[in-house]
Amino acid sequence: MTESTTESALVKQQREFNKLRKRLRRQVGQAIADYDMIQDGDKVMVCLSGGKDSYTMLDILINLRDHAPINFDIIAVNLDQKQPGFPEHVLPEYLASIGVPFHIIEKDTYSIVKEVVPEGKTTCGICSRLRRGSLYGYARQNGITKIALGHHRDDIMETLFLNMFYGGKIKAMPPKLLSDDKTNIVIRPMSYAKEADIAKYSDAMKFPIIPCNLCGSQENLQRQVIKEMLQSWEKQHPGRVENIFRSIQHISPSQLADVNLFDFVNLEAQRQEPTGEEDIRQDDFAQPALAR
Repeated sequence: MTESTTESALVKQQREFNKLRKRLRRQVGQAIADYDMIQDGDKVMVCLSGGKDSYTMLDILINLRDHAPINFDIIAVNLDQKQPGFPEHVLPEYLASIGVPFHIIEKDTYSIVKEVVPEGKTTCGICSRLRRGSLYGYARQNGITKIALGHHRDDIMETLFLNMFYGGKIKAMPPKLLSDDKTNIVIRPMSYAKEADIAKYSDAMKFPIIPCNLCGSQENLQRQVIKEMLQSWEKQHPGRVENIFRSIQHISPSQLADVNLFDFVNLEAQRQEPTGEEDIRQDDFAQPALAR
């Protein structure tokens, strides 16, 4: 390979990276605007796990903070769960190098999880609850107004199908959430970002990734099954996952079956007497596809 060819390849690589960074920043900015996630004067706690998602979220939020028309503060917070072999120096060194205020919460949730969960069973559920409780508590005690989590579009879609397939609910991860005790507001600034883009960005930025050996390495998790299903759909039918995501932004309660979301019982009270002048609407007589 000649020197000019190498230089051309590097230029192309940099151009692609710039497009990727611009796309992620635009998507994060759009999600923040659509759901009014961050207001002037907010103190945003960025939950940093050491994975690609939270590193990318922190990087983009720092850029937005420096260029946004409003003022808000960022503090990175990591929960050291005392997993054996966890490299405690990695995050403090990285955060100090980029000049971000940070705090490490030290709490041995690892021992609790291993004691409570039988060997071979999925630890993700209880681990997540314990982690959430620790982070929520720190936020309440330190004047945090927003808790930023690194979930992306793929996480939201996977959660939707997990709840449908295994929980019998149409429920996902909202971009913005008020905690059950009404004391914390959780935001997911990367709700519009694709996991594949985040992975490419993380690789290019060379973030010091810390693998999760407590739950992330377990095989045959239900979430992994859903992930593979969605990836297969997207490969066979490009755009399908995007359409699924758009569908949860355009809900029609009257076209579902939840009596708590729509008043089916009292529809008769809303009915009006015909005047004889109404046009016959085609969809009044529409039949389900399988019945035609």
